[in-house]
Parts: sequence; structure tokens; C-alpha cells
Amino acid sequence: MKFTLGIAMSPLDQLTALAKTAEECGFSSIALPDSLFFMETAAEKYPYTPDGSRMWNQDTPWVDPLIAATAMAAVTSDIEFYTNVLKLGSRNPLLLARQVGSVANLTGNRFGFGVGIGWAPEEFEWCGAPYERRGARVDEMIEVIKLVLDGGMVEFHGEFFDFDKLQMSPAPSKKVPFYVGGHTDPALRRAARVGDGWCSAMMKFADLVETKKKLDDLRAEYGRADEPFEMQAVCIDKFGKAGNEELAAAGITDVITVPWLFDGIPFDGDLAAKQDSLRKFAAENIA
Repeated sequence: MKFTLGIAMSPLDQLTALAKTAEECGFSSIALPDSLFFMETAAEKYPYTPDGSRMWNQDTPWVDPLIAATAMAAVTSDIEFYTNVLKLGSRNPLLLARQVGSVANLTGNRFGFGVGIGWAPEEFEWCGAPYERRGARVDEMIEVIKLVLDGGMVEFHGEFFDFDKLQMSPAPSKKVPFYVGGHTDPALRRAARVGDGWCSAMMKFADLVETKKKLDDLRAEYGRADEPFEMQAVCIDKFGKAGNEELAAAGITDVITVPWLFDGIPFDGDLAAKQDSLRKFAAENIA
């Protein structure tokens, strides 16, 4: 089982130092969150907290995850990066293909593309994308991005996107893995059908076990049961060495963790204290 560091809501001037320390400690990767903007009034409740409240406010720091991956890759050599997850629905697939291909090349193929739809109507509407039929639109976006990243001259004629022959060079020299996020049945079907893995938000162990079973069944239904598949999980009720062993036994391949929170250090806490937490976690779990 692998360990991934979550860096959500950390000050931007800490990110490169945290990446270097995480690599030194043996973390396999860094999970990069995505948030476009904070709307004063949200039309929908946030789906991943019990009461629907957002865990951040208008002053919480965010950075574009694709830019963050490139910046952190420049000061490291082995650790990998993946978006967890980038909201596709409000974006354009051709522009994203250009960006993802650039990040894959500039990081030396140390980048995985975690994708979701997005939960906020404002992010769609204020960026010029329709909120209606967002699931079908995102399915087509994934198809477009994969097609372009494979390289060569390609064309696409779909329901939502249409273009004649084009090529983006250079294509990544290695396939960019796609990880699909979401807890709904359509999201799990999407992950089983087109994903190289699945990303969770915050979940209890029992729910992760149930979701793993659903994904196994769906992947078998799509004839993909024997293909490699990552289970990237944020578990909120299994911790420490014993908890991690339970997660591994349940088929979780990648635990996403924020060690400093267990030590009472807030998201915007002192950098040196966070680095000490990383070293402590690594000694107790990764070593």
C-alpha cells in the first residue's frame, strides 16, 4: 500500500518545501485539490460534509493543481502527483489536454489525472459551461482528453464537442493514468468503465469496503476485472499502523493522509511543525 500526502488548504509558499520533505520521507505521491473560487452564496450544499457546509472560506488559499504539480516536480525527482480531483465540468477538454500533456512532460511522467464533475452550479455557469447534462458532457470530455493525449493527428465528432484533425505535440511519452472521483452510482460506473483507479473523498471504513465491492463488480461487468486499478482513499475512522493494515487487507492501494492534522496543527500551521509531522508519520507507518 502507498501513502499520499494531501496538501489542501496549505499556504502556497509551503508547497515546494512540503513536497521535498514528503519525498524524503517516502511518500509515493501528493494529492492536489481543485477549487476555482469561493462563491459568497452557494446554490447547492457541499456533498462531502454531514451538514453540507464548506470546509473553507473566501480567504482559504488554493492554487491551480496543474501549476502546483509542475512547481513541486521542479524541486523533486521521484515523488508523483495527481489531482484529487480536478473538476472537469466547468472546463474545455482541448485546453485541458494541452495542460495535462504539458504537466506530464514537464514532470517526467510523474502525473496522474484525477477527475470529477464538480458540485457547484456557479462553477459551471460563471465559466460558460452548462450545468445540465453535466455527467454526459464529462464522459465525452474524458474521451476527448484521452484521445488527444495518445498523440498523433486526431479528430472528434461528438454530441458536445466537435473538431476536425489536430495534433498536440509532444504527446506524453507514457500514458497518463486517469483516476475518477465521486461516490454516486454514475461516478462508480464511470471509474469502472474508463478509470485506472478511483478517488474517494472522506469516507468511513465500512463504506470504503462496500464501495470496493461495487467497483469490483462493475469492473467485471465491463470486462476489466484483471486490469490494474488504484483505490485511493481518505478514511476517517482507521488510523495508525493497525488501521493502515486493515485498509490494505480491504484492498485499498493508496491512503491519502494529512499527518499534521493528527498532531493538532491546522491547515495554515507552521511549516517546520508540518515537516516534523511528516517525519513522525513516516517513521511510524511508511518505514
